[in-house]
Amino acid sequence: MRAGIWQSIALVALAVAALGTVHAQDIHTNPLHRDPTVREAFQHFYVLDYPAAITLLEKVQKAHPGDPEATALLLEARVFAELYRQDLLDTTFYANDGFLTGKHPTPEDPQVRDQIFALSDQAVREADARLNANSKDVDALYARGWAKSLRSSYMAMVQRSFNASFHLALQAHSDEARVLQLDPNYIDAKLVVGTYQYVIGALPWGFKLIFGFAGITGSKTKGMEMLHDAFARAPMTSVEAGTVIALFQRREGKYQEAIAVVRRLENEYPRDFLFRLEEANLRKDAGEGMAAVNAYQAILNDAAKPGYFPSAHLELAYFGMGEALRGQRHFDQAAKAYEQAAWTPNSGAELKRRSLVAAGKSRDLIGDRAQAIKDYEAAIANGSDTTQGEIAHRFLKSPYHE
Repeated sequence: MRAGIWQSIALVALAVAALGTVHAQDIHTNPLHRDPTVREAFQHFYVLDYPAAITLLEKVQKAHPGDPEATALLLEARVFAELYRQDLLDTTFYANDGFLTGKHPTPEDPQVRDQIFALSDQAVREADARLNANSKDVDALYARGWAKSLRSSYMAMVQRSFNASFHLALQAHSDEARVLQLDPNYIDAKLVVGTYQYVIGALPWGFKLIFGFAGITGSKTKGMEMLHDAFARAPMTSVEAGTVIALFQRREGKYQEAIAVVRRLENEYPRDFLFRLEEANLRKDAGEGMAAVNAYQAILNDAAKPGYFPSAHLELAYFGMGEALRGQRHFDQAAKAYEQAAWTPNSGAELKRRSLVAAGKSRDLIGDRAQAIKDYEAAIANGSDTTQGEIAHRFLKSPYHE
């Protein structure tokens, strides 16, 4: 039976691949997406070598003055470079709703913020100039929507300005939906529209009713269909669509389906640290126990090889290993992994606090109260008025128990 299931999955995959090949000539995209320098830049981008990607995309922008897509591509690299620097690209942070409800401030770099906002404003101005001349310019619409989407992501993940970010995301969706209305074969636009459809469709019924009165509707099924189409056929946003699909599947507990998507991304970009990390995270969440621990250890082993990963934030792998070990009740080893995550150089502020609180809990579970107190105190020192800081205060008063 199992063999039959996997044969069916393989046939579906082949059918999707064949569909993409048959209709490749029907796919429309900005010619800039096929520019050799842009493609080279995104080869660096997808292995997390953001400095190299930014250098190349700056050249592209200079070579295409007034082109909003050239500016939006550079904006994308700068936004993701900053999110990665702050350890905000690990989907573990977004796999549950704690990200939305807790206090998780991150230190904002004003210089980087100003660069990102300046590029976003420039892309919108350049797009508006073209749209004033031709309101049906799909390339300009797409670039404006993508720029707004990127700014929205930064505002939500770094600034945690959810209300302002949501309104900007609605504007981005409006632009990308208009692109698809004018040109249904502009598949890249399905990333933003599909994500919007899924997120709105996944809201509790009460929220859907409220949004419905405001004319905001969505469908998880339709959203996933659009994201899968982008993953299969989009010239520019295929990788991003695959990443979003895996995140949504993870939230739904569809771990094996998500692993299949991530493995495809890994096969295409084997030196992308985050794709490797995501597979290990998914195996942990799927309850694979020590297999997940071994997956994290394999990442750390490869990272020790000179030049294997162009960029690797090992604190993320240590934190995941701590979570997997704790799930197997290896509390002593889990505490050590969490502490390694916290004190790895350049560990992000939020991850450091989460790691220290988790280490303290693990220390409490093995009766090492003295070290647990040190971990809780360190978490508080790195952010007393945060969700993790408040948890640490609570367990300073009395030990953590399961």
